[in-house]
Amino acid sequence: MKSRYVSQWIDEFLQARPIRANSLIITVYGDSIAPHGGTVWLGSFIKLVETFGLNQRMVRTSVFRLSKERWLVSEQIGRRSFYSLTATGRRRFEHAYRRIYYEPKTQWNGDWQIVLTTGSGLSAAQRDAMRKELLWEGYGVIAPGVLAHPSANVEALLDILQGTGVHDRVVTLQARSIGALSSRALQDLVRECWNLEAIAREYKLFVEHFRPVLRALKSARALDPEQCFAVRTLLMHEFRRVLLRDPQLPQQLLPADWPGHAARQLCRDLYVMTQHEAEAHLMSVLETASGPLPEAAPYFYERFGGLDSLPAEDATQTVAP
Repeated sequence: MKSRYVSQWIDEFLQARPIRANSLIITVYGDSIAPHGGTVWLGSFIKLVETFGLNQRMVRTSVFRLSKERWLVSEQIGRRSFYSLTATGRRRFEHAYRRIYYEPKTQWNGDWQIVLTTGSGLSAAQRDAMRKELLWEGYGVIAPGVLAHPSANVEALLDILQGTGVHDRVVTLQARSIGALSSRALQDLVRECWNLEAIAREYKLFVEHFRPVLRALKSARALDPEQCFAVRTLLMHEFRRVLLRDPQLPQQLLPADWPGHAARQLCRDLYVMTQHEAEAHLMSVLETASGPLPEAAPYFYERFGGLDSLPAEDATQTVAP
């Protein structure tokens, strides 16, 4: 049985924070469909996203645009169209969701990853593509032609440089801070390169929006699968939006009361709580060319430190009232 409060919360959330169809479809593919093989029949996908107020025309228009932008690729089998993530789309998701589902490093030894792009013969398109990908990964522009990040993932950096075709046209360096790792000069550099105050406000709003629905689900006698899918999708859509603006700097460079920690804990708790019912809804609605949606790949259960490590009924105990 659907919760009246949760239904009202979903409606009010969508009214207060209108979501572009393209962006929501990317969230659904990245969070829900990719672990299940990444390919589904468009007709079943249209039915899945009806809960967000998207009609057939809006979805068809959006998937066409996403195909043009190389996020999705279609295959026609008989009279049915099946859409999958492209290799480019998968790479973008891997970068984004590695930051979303896995805890950032808490300790920092002062290392920096630095990318120098000046005088490297990059085309304007290559420079823009690389810069966009690096900013998504949390790099900051510390000087003209110089992007840097403390404790960034080296594999992700190399993947970005390879994927944008600039690996042999830029200079990458590793450097190390000399002196105190929380000096005033470093704090000033962080404030200049990353707008942490704006990100902190976004995290606080995230907590304000999602804490009430977590409490409502905790008090419900039973959880509705479609509502759980809707809540999980909106949760990840909003958390992704905020987190991808967060450079995920080391603890030493963050304010003492950084709200990102509480936001991540809330996100994990709500994700764990809705996991089983949301997955059941996906399995009951989506179809592939071979029939029902396959089970999620093992890596899905590694999200947020292990989805099975915290029972759903206990998931809310860590959230302060």
